[in-house]
Amino acid sequence: MIIITGGAGFIGSAMLWALNRRGEENIIIIDDLGSTATEKWRNLSGLHFDDVIPIDLFPDLLERGALTGISAIIHMGANSSTTETDADHLLTNNFGYSKKIASFCMAHDVRLIYASSAATYGDGSNGYSDDIQQLDKLRPLNMYGYSKQLFDRWAIKNNILDKAVGLKFFNVYGPNEYHKGDMSSVVYKAFHQIQEKGSVRLFQSHRPDYKNGEQLRDFISVKDCTRIMMWLLENPAAGIFNVGSGEARSFKDLATATFFALGKEPLIEYVPMPETLRDKYQYYTCADMTKLRQAGFSEPLTSIEDGVCDYVQHYLSTDSPYLEYRNSSL
Repeated sequence: MIIITGGAGFIGSAMLWALNRRGEENIIIIDDLGSTATEKWRNLSGLHFDDVIPIDLFPDLLERGALTGISAIIHMGANSSTTETDADHLLTNNFGYSKKIASFCMAHDVRLIYASSAATYGDGSNGYSDDIQQLDKLRPLNMYGYSKQLFDRWAIKNNILDKAVGLKFFNVYGPNEYHKGDMSSVVYKAFHQIQEKGSVRLFQSHRPDYKNGEQLRDFISVKDCTRIMMWLLENPAAGIFNVGSGEARSFKDLATATFFALGKEPLIEYVPMPETLRDKYQYYTCADMTKLRQAGFSEPLTSIEDGVCDYVQHYLSTDSPYLEYRNSSL
């Protein structure tokens, strides 16, 4: 049996889809579905699994031994908002909760794959290497990133990463992100702006070394994330790994790819960045993928042109934009 925390969320439900495609259905989802307004439950509606357990009940079930036959826990559940201001909530939800799951996995020889974050890299001045020897040099820019950094440090100190895998996801886009609101990808936002107004709004640059729209990110398709995670589930690699494309592309490139996927000419306007974000804004991110490649992952990763085209044409432009087990597009 495989357990996915955050299994109704973006990356968690995509991983459920990937497991279903491999014929795996003996899966338990740990998540809270929230209000009907977010329609997070729709991420699960076309997929197969055994049960859904609320987040707050899961640690006690583990401690009592009520869940048996667990081969792996894929721990994607966390508050992933980079603008969350409740530090105590993030400390409990992202750090404390993860410690309980990791301790169980180590005590029972259960494979653990958990979500760290590229937010731990802060402004990028110390690079984007996933070498654990560089971990203490990193300075996250927000409490979300720090909560992930805290767990990474704890996992190293307690030898969790001798067997487990922590994943630093960069800018992920793709189907099943629709409940994320302001935290949804630029592709999702751009698609709807184009449909409603015919144009896309991007932040102006407030640095002289970057032109408007040419702030750079490492964008990766959620389907590529699941390919990496499936490989890690089937192979004994351990440690912290970046999950990105290994290539920095601009927001302008991403918006342009969205226009082209819709068969439209790009029309982009640039708006001032809110002052509250300016001192915490990353102008460049790019995953160093050397470590994962050296560990043995050799599959090609998707360009943003192909990834955005797949997302827009096979999901966002359809009546049912969710990942489904029956009619999956690769």
